[in-house]
Amino acid sequence: MAHKGITRTNGNGNGNGKGKVPHRSRIYSDLSGLYDHVFTRVFSRRIEYVLRNLGIRPGDRGLEVGIGTGLSLDAYPSHCRVTGIDLSAEMLEHAAKKYDPLRHSHIELRQMDGMNLEYEDATFDFVTAFHVVTVVPDPKRLVDEMTRVCKPDGKLVIINHFSSPRPAVRTVVNLMDPVTRVLGWSTRLSLEEVLDDETLSLEQRYKTSPWSLFTVVEARKAQPSTADI
Repeated sequence: MAHKGITRTNGNGNGNGKGKVPHRSRIYSDLSGLYDHVFTRVFSRRIEYVLRNLGIRPGDRGLEVGIGTGLSLDAYPSHCRVTGIDLSAEMLEHAAKKYDPLRHSHIELRQMDGMNLEYEDATFDFVTAFHVVTVVPDPKRLVDEMTRVCKPDGKLVIINHFSSPRPAVRTVVNLMDPVTRVLGWSTRLSLEEVLDDETLSLEQRYKTSPWSLFTVVEARKAQPSTADI
């Protein structure tokens, strides 16, 4: 354990991402000091609502990919065990300042690349990613890695902006894409590009507000077929 519960890893990995080069994103490094001031009010209530209604069971083990500055720390119930990872040391240092050894003893912070997860297959009961998917250079790989480490019948929960299926809305929002790309994320990604129908079953897709730009996605990992056993 390092500073206030942050575990540093060597990046070698135990899963399919072994030996891969980690990514960097400007919004996770250069802007880490401003992240809380800009996004706490925008993101925190949505994260709390989603986790409160997720039905996390006593003893469940969860992984949050891209925990950032720790906006979700208070939202996870104490009856589960959660590992929050982030590639950015700068973001994790801000999360460490929020970390309380008593209130957050069920949570571990680790520095790790979400596209190269250092966990075995089927490790976690639930895997979450909040406002992260469009930040990484390969969103499909990120979701595939989340799926890989999730247990069969486990749940993936994603909050993110996804391209609207309505052409008029999509056109207007995509006008912002050149600006958002400077910060390291895109408005053009569709949910269908990252969700694998063969391994994930979409359970819910909703917005917590009619005016929200962000979509909540809950998907269930498929059970292995009898032919695979």
